[in-house]
Amino acid sequence: MTDGHPSRALFQDALAGRISRRELLQRAAALGLTAPVVGALMHASSRAGLAQSVEGTLTPTYYDWIDNNHGDAIDKVNEDFAKTFPIDPKIAPSAAFSIDVFVEEARDKTSSYDLYVGTTPFVEMASLIQADAIEPWDPYIPADVLNDIIPSIREECSVDGQLYTWPFLLDVIVQGWNADIVQRAELDPEAAPQTWDEFLANSRKVKESGAAPFGCTFDARGWRSLAPIAHSFNTDVYVNGLFDFTSDAAVSALEVMKQMTELANPDVFNEGTSDGGVNQTPDEGAFAAQQAAYYVKYQNAPLRMSGNWPDPSKVRLAALPKAGESGSGATVFWDTGATLLKYGKNKQQAADYMRMLTYDQRVWENSIGNAATAGGQLPVYNSLWQEWTNNRPAWMTDWAFLVFDKLKDSKAIATSTFGVTQFVIGKPHWETYLKGEVSDPRQALQAAKDAVMAEVAKSDLATPAG
Repeated sequence: MTDGHPSRALFQDALAGRISRRELLQRAAALGLTAPVVGALMHASSRAGLAQSVEGTLTPTYYDWIDNNHGDAIDKVNEDFAKTFPIDPKIAPSAAFSIDVFVEEARDKTSSYDLYVGTTPFVEMASLIQADAIEPWDPYIPADVLNDIIPSIREECSVDGQLYTWPFLLDVIVQGWNADIVQRAELDPEAAPQTWDEFLANSRKVKESGAAPFGCTFDARGWRSLAPIAHSFNTDVYVNGLFDFTSDAAVSALEVMKQMTELANPDVFNEGTSDGGVNQTPDEGAFAAQQAAYYVKYQNAPLRMSGNWPDPSKVRLAALPKAGESGSGATVFWDTGATLLKYGKNKQQAADYMRMLTYDQRVWENSIGNAATAGGQLPVYNSLWQEWTNNRPAWMTDWAFLVFDKLKDSKAIATSTFGVTQFVIGKPHWETYLKGEVSDPRQALQAAKDAVMAEVAKSDLATPAG
């Protein structure tokens, strides 16, 4: 570390909490700072940011992956917004979906921030409502914007008819594949498997042919695999706001996952290497390294991972396979958006900011046009899709319309205070079947359900929010 002016300026910015995580890392790398120094600066910057939101300065805080994927475009929006109202964006202390800082501050009727951009309705929204940490957007969001939100997404983001999450980044669970590997296995590289039987047969042929070490991969977290695969059989898999682990559709989904496991990378059950184990998961590594041909996850994963290939144009996307003639052909979607913190300030300016951010064409040109590096997530407004249908921009891609078209066959995971926790609790139990420790899928799923219900019974936050 040097004592020159650039280092001093970086330290001052970090200690004052006026620098984003992304900018801190970029400047630290340019200066050649060591990892321990960078870690200390990041901690100091996060702590410095925990000051009361200020009347007259909008303070949004972002889940860091949003800044990592979309930060360049968001920076441009922030610069434009600052021309009319001061803005001081922050990176939220929200690893592994943590909302602790928002809940703890709400208990004291305070808030360091005005809005949190990083809420996924089924994950955090119910808990934030029950903690009295957020309030509805309805008094502030313009009617034309509210009515422009795609109806299923508006429903996902609402409780008792009020919008608690302003939707921003749409993801849909799909199948992807590596066309090069599929072709080497003497399969049609442009043909998507239509049923799970075909998906598994193709994956098996890839592995047996030696075209790739693994025929397929998937994300073992239940909201990214068990729930969407169950939806492909039947979307009626929720009881009192909780996923019904013992439903026929869940059993069928686990049986599919068992066969996928036999064809997948052996570390598929491991936790991720970032964000408290939630992200940079083994499936992403396998697909990025071209070790697996077929892939089940939200569309932005195969798009981003293909950015590591010599030719990213070889990635393909399609709807999830169907469960034969009797299946629903559905999948899971969710949106990551913004919640309005109850004890923040600048409420109307927060709504003005979200309107500017979520409609800005630069955000979507970056996300869709640069999907291999910028996320590949989609907007939530009917008007934007209609505009692009009538006058397609040069940066628009076919896959975006394909994924958007699947939204009509998608269903959100039910919003409850156990929306994501139920899958975390249940995972070790249903994996006993996937790992061959239990021979009966119903037995494994019953154990998962029993474990979840035991925690629900002990919790003060057991009632679903919507």
